[in-house]
This record gives sequence, structure tokens and C-alpha cells, in this order.
Amino acid sequence: MNDDTTRPDGGVQTEPELKRGPFQRWINRSIDDPERAYRAMFYVATGFFLVTTLFPFYFLLVLAVTPEAAGLQLVPAAFDFGVFLDVFRQINFLRYMFNSLVLALTTTAIVLLLSSLAGYVFGRLEFPGRTPLMLLVLAISYFPPAAFFVPLYQLFTGNVIQGLVLYNTPGAMILPFSSLFMPLSIFILTTFYGQIPDGLEDAARVEGTTRLGALFRVIVPLSAPGVATAGVLTFIAVYNEFFFSQLMNNGQPENWAPIVGGLLQLQRAGQFQVTYGIMAAGSIIAVVPVAILVVVAQEKIVSGLTAGALKE
Repeated sequence: MNDDTTRPDGGVQTEPELKRGPFQRWINRSIDDPERAYRAMFYVATGFFLVTTLFPFYFLLVLAVTPEAAGLQLVPAAFDFGVFLDVFRQINFLRYMFNSLVLALTTTAIVLLLSSLAGYVFGRLEFPGRTPLMLLVLAISYFPPAAFFVPLYQLFTGNVIQGLVLYNTPGAMILPFSSLFMPLSIFILTTFYGQIPDGLEDAARVEGTTRLGALFRVIVPLSAPGVATAGVLTFIAVYNEFFFSQLMNNGQPENWAPIVGGLLQLQRAGQFQVTYGIMAAGSIIAVVPVAILVVVAQEKIVSGLTAGALKE
């Protein structure tokens, strides 16, 4: 910026421009063009998020591929990818993954079915006490899972009802999972189902379909982003669940122990020491199905979370 002063002879004397550093010049340009500052803040926030999010996975990979003889470094001096095959040699890791997938898919199907019915009731029907009942349903999700363990353990081991033994069976995990993760799905689907115009459902009812038929033929297809969001969130939560997964079975794959039990078995694979490398490799393999699901359904998840936030 130049400062102009008047000379005694009436001319204009121009002072030389002050020398500024790169940062000061960037600030001056940002004042004239605020979009530069917005872009810079976006890049800084994105870089910080990527570093803090991806670095743990990178270090997990380094821990897995670094041989035990080599020292652990930020950049490995040697690589041993055979550890990923050792995961399947040490234990029946495929069976653990199969158990987790079956538990997650079954729980997701149950949750979507029941939460669709509940979401239709809360989102499209008027009845006394609807709001307090909805709040009561949501309150279930705030209870700590540990509060349910003792009574459920007594129930599933046959101490409450003689002959009802669900310990070491899929039911001992699917039933608690469905109860714990259903409130969030009900809330998501209630928001979506409430946005569907009444005229579309009325047109289906005129054609002779029932309320249940209108729900699954009209409302659910039109709320596909919300249904996909609820399903993916439920699947991920069940697949990664640790508490009930560990306590409702003895950790053996034939007793439907999920992938958490497999990772704990890898911890005991070493005879005299904890094999951190093979545990890291098992953790990376365990994340692959969830990562693929998120990549495939990311568009539905984003649209579901954003569209459900506004009610037109």
C-alpha cells in the first residue's frame, strides 16, 4: 500500500512500498478475497482429521508387518507380510469372522424390521402419549450395557427359567444387541417416515393395500437413505461390539464367539509372550468387511444423515 504526500512544489511524492513477508502478503490477499482463508481452514482441518484418523491404522500396519527381530520404527526397516497368513494358521479365524457376520446381519435384519414398524407408528400416526413414549424408547439407549449383564446372564444360563439356556448360542448376543441398537434406528426411521407425503400412502390405500403393505411398498422404498443408514450403523455397532460378545460365550468359534473372541485367542497364540504383530494383523483383517461396507454405502449414509436432519 503506497502513501502519497504533497511536495512543496505541488507534486506528489510517493513513498516506497513496505516490504512484507509471505505470510503478511497472504493475509492481505485473504482480506481482499475471504475465500482464500476459508479454503486454507478447510485444508488444515482436513489434514488434521486425516492424520489423527489414519495414523493409528498406519501404525497398526507397521506393527503387523515388522518382524520381531527388527526394531519397531515409524518406517519399517524390514517387512514380513506372512503374518497375515499366520493369523489363519494359528486359529480358525475364518469361523470367527463368519460368526460376526452372521450375528451382525441377523441383528440388522431384526432391528430394521421392528424399527420400521415402530418408525411408522411414531412418524405417521397420531395417538395420545406419542412423544413421551418416543422419549422412553430413546432413554433405553442411554443405559450402560453393564447394567443388563447380570440379569441377562442369570436368564440365559437357565437360573431364572428352567430349560431356557441360551449361553454359548447366537440368541444370547442377538437379543441384547437388538434391544440396545434399536432405539437409534427407530429415531432415524421415524424422522424419514414422517417426511413422506400422506398423499402417496393414501393412493396406495385406495388401490387396496393395507397399512403394512403401504409401509413396505411405498414408504420404505422412498426412505431408502434412512433405512440404509440405520442398517449400516447397526451392522457396524454389532460387528464391533465387545462387552456382550465376550461375556455371553466361552470364546470358542464353535460356540458362536465373534471376531473379538478370535483376537483374544491370537493374544494367547504365543507360548511365552504376547504376539502383538499377529494381533495387529488380525485386527486389520477384521476391519476389512466393515471398511468395504462403508465405502460401498457411504453415499447412502451421508444422504441419510443429512436428509433426516431437516423436515420439510
